[in-house]
Amino acid sequence: MTAGPEVRRRRLVVLAALVLVLLLIGGSGVLWFRRQVDPPGKPGEEVLVEVPAGSSTKRIGEILEEKGVVSSASLFRGYVVRSKEGPFQAGSYRLRRSSSLEEAVAALERGPELSFDRLTIPEGLVLRQIAERVGSVPGRSAERFLELARSGQVRSRYQPEGSTNLEGLLLPETYNVEDKDDEAALLERMVGALDDAAARAGVDQVGQGGLVNPYQAIIVASLVEREAKRPEDRGQVARVIYNRLKAKMRLEVDATVIYAQNRTGEKGLRVLEKDLEVDSPYNTYKVTGLPPGPIAAPGRAALEAAIDPPEGDALFYVTINDCTGETVFSRTGAEHARNTARRKAENPGQETC
Repeated sequence: MTAGPEVRRRRLVVLAALVLVLLLIGGSGVLWFRRQVDPPGKPGEEVLVEVPAGSSTKRIGEILEEKGVVSSASLFRGYVVRSKEGPFQAGSYRLRRSSSLEEAVAALERGPELSFDRLTIPEGLVLRQIAERVGSVPGRSAERFLELARSGQVRSRYQPEGSTNLEGLLLPETYNVEDKDDEAALLERMVGALDDAAARAGVDQVGQGGLVNPYQAIIVASLVEREAKRPEDRGQVARVIYNRLKAKMRLEVDATVIYAQNRTGEKGLRVLEKDLEVDSPYNTYKVTGLPPGPIAAPGRAALEAAIDPPEGDALFYVTINDCTGETVFSRTGAEHARNTARRKAENPGQETC
């Protein structure tokens, strides 16, 4: 049975309406995309954008989005891939907010406009070692930097109330240092970079069953940075720390004893039985719980491990080989005793690596 004229007319009306809706949606989508790629109006105010050494296109896009230069890091990345531009040089750029993707990429292609020295801060350094690195930059003073870092003038958003200690709250990274950057500017940048990295890693939502707050998670990250000998062990070291905290066991972390003795960075350092008696709140062989503050500057990977470690029930770990960093994890004291005996029997010692 065929449809009558009235039915056919209604169907044509519905079809026409659907086509119109699709055209409107498609047109809106095209308009939205164009606005993302080339925002209407003139570019906004000038901003200084730093591209750290080794930054991927993805990371550069994120930096540009954070600064308001582009509206979308993912669109920036897609534009760069499609246009086959890059890689881009590390350095300082003067860009404008709400730039088109074409304008932003063209500025990056021209290269950094400002001259700078490079300052590299490796992971795991303590504050005095970072100050020494700053002092190696012409015209900068290690003493002045350390004085500022202990004065309370510059603060981290994660620093406890009343604390003036910025130990562990400076991000290890390569920084571009311009002539105008004095010690205070460098300190503010390093603290801000750690704050941003910790926030990106999720420190504000850290849980672990209520064992730690955000600042304490950074403390855990500093322990992980000093204790984990291989990248793949970071998460497991963090898990052991949390498991011991939950079980109300002393952490017994060698790196805290070394920090308590102000010996971080010494070559071929071994923790002896007599060292475990050092009287300090940082000595986790004598004091239950976390030390009162970080013991070193944790990198991004250590922060991520401390904030989101893998599940597991290990309570102990020991490095079997100082040369390779091979570390084994165990659940019971008996297992740990066997692993410790194995270390004594098999470890060649760092002096023979």
